[in-house]
Amino acid sequence: MTILVTGGAGYIGTHTVVELLQGGHEVVVLDSLVNGSREALHRVEGITGKAICFIEGDVRDRALLDELFVEHSIEAVIHFAGLKAVGESIEKPLAYYDVNVHGSLVLCQAMAAAGVHRMVFSSSATVYGEDAPVPYMETMLRGRTSNPYGSSKAMVEQMLSDLCCADKRWMVTLLRYFNPIGAHISGEIGEDPQGIPNNLMPFIAQVAVGRRRELAIFGDDYPTHDGTCVRDYLHVMDLAAGHVAALSSLQHAGVRIYNLGTGHGISVLEMVNTFERVTGQTVPFRIAPRRDGDLAAFWADAGKAERELGWRAERGLEAMLHDTWRWQEQNPRGYVPG
Repeated sequence: MTILVTGGAGYIGTHTVVELLQGGHEVVVLDSLVNGSREALHRVEGITGKAICFIEGDVRDRALLDELFVEHSIEAVIHFAGLKAVGESIEKPLAYYDVNVHGSLVLCQAMAAAGVHRMVFSSSATVYGEDAPVPYMETMLRGRTSNPYGSSKAMVEQMLSDLCCADKRWMVTLLRYFNPIGAHISGEIGEDPQGIPNNLMPFIAQVAVGRRRELAIFGDDYPTHDGTCVRDYLHVMDLAAGHVAALSSLQHAGVRIYNLGTGHGISVLEMVNTFERVTGQTVPFRIAPRRDGDLAAFWADAGKAERELGWRAERGLEAMLHDTWRWQEQNPRGYVPG
């Protein structure tokens, strides 16, 4: 099968491309390189021994998309492309709605024109909203989101649901995943955020490798067991495998929704302490004020994905941290040489 992967040069995208290529699929990657890297794709080719067709461009560029669908026999789309930083979305909401919502709309229009009606969409647990009880379950309604990033994901989910109701040719899977960390076991590809990391794990790794002086822990007065935020962290390769499993399940019309997580919450302090223990590295930190948009705690009920997709998170926290550190130690400046 030939798969278009939008945002395929980014962190989750590259690991998913590895899984697709190793599973025998042909891959076309479309990426603007705002959050992605050509070097990462070169390394994916080295890991897999297979070539990737890469097109640099924006998912909002309808003319480019039309040309792409004419030139390649695309059978399905895995849609990662979008902006992804919660804090930045609060500061720049219009940019997030433009890229995430408008970009998805343009993509769907181009797919429809090309007769391609199968999509796996990269959604987020943030769509459950700030008032949802834990663990999050797919039977819950989308809630009141706490930031424009989450709102943009919820809007795209609604758009895709409406599309499937209107046109029975569409087969869409919404993957609501939680907090991916880790890296490919080779250490060749991993998370390399542009500028100051917005997520916990790359910040910890950059402090440990000496790129940053200390970690800021945003709030220690949340109603959790140690006062710091609790999240459901899963290995990025498990997440990638979930996308391939979802792709294989696109056999019936309509929308299907799956959580991809481990079902277990881990606090920020637990993450720091475990990282220090398994890697032997010291991670100095300070307590900072809470960030706008952060929730105290959430984790997944991932039972539906196991029952219907045959997927479950296989790698534990120590493997996630070992793989993170292998990537960061081998690539102290990420994909930047030297």
